[in-house]
Amino acid sequence: MDDQTRTELEAAAFRGLVGHLQKRTDVQNIDIMNLAGFCRNCLSKWYRGAAEEKGLEMTYDEAREIVYGMPYDDWKDQHQALASDDQKRQFEETRTLHANISGHNK
Repeated sequence: MDDQTRTELEAAAFRGLVGHLQKRTDVQNIDIMNLAGFCRNCLSKWYRGAAEEKGLEMTYDEAREIVYGMPYDDWKDQHQALASDDQKRQFEETRTLHANISGHNK
């Protein structure tokens, strides 16, 4: 497979993941973090980092709007629930497994 085709397939997979997460507003970021070690915010940080590597200026809020499909504050108001004590405990227990870019494991 050539590099261009690989890049196109990776981009399509990313768009599929983002689209799925935009539809699954019932799934909270903390649940994704606890199970997979990354969340929508991590994807946003990876996206912003990739933009910066290409010399493009992008704010974290701009990247989050791409991933969330709306401004982050709107998503929080419409879909984010308070984390339970159990979710918070799991988050702390899995902290060392969280994505490096998320900053949660520092």
